[in-house]
Amino acid sequence: MNKTRKARFSFTKLIVDNLELMAEYYHQVYGLNKLHRVEEPEGVGNEPIAEIIMGADETMGSESLVMFKFINRPAPRDQEVILGFITDDLDALAKRVLEHGGKHVGMLKEMPHHGVRVLFTIDPEGRLSENVQLLTKPAS
Repeated sequence: MNKTRKARFSFTKLIVDNLELMAEYYHQVYGLNKLHRVEEPEGVGNEPIAEIIMGADETMGSESLVMFKFINRPAPRDQEVILGFITDDLDALAKRVLEHGGKHVGMLKEMPHHGVRVLFTIDPEGRLSENVQLLTKPAS
């Protein structure tokens, strides 16, 4: 680690309303595994919380997405984050989104000038994700 760096980025927490539904959505659509559950009656400022820590492997590592629930209040309505995912098969991911309660936002875009295919989607609670498939560059 660079000596001037004081910390490293490790995880993102989504504040959700339905913890189980959202964890299952991100498992089914993106293949993230449910690794660890936390329930703390005095979690944040003495406010009870619950969370499901998710990751790409079988143990917690550097790629974590956490479903986070304030027990006594609903999730915020407005977007605070856009999640970005890279996939090898954007068409299959697009199908999984619909099968598990998500929606497409616009059409899948072919953007060869940027070397990508892109589809924006929303999860069952309305959070936006940008899903990208990297295009292979033709040999010169």
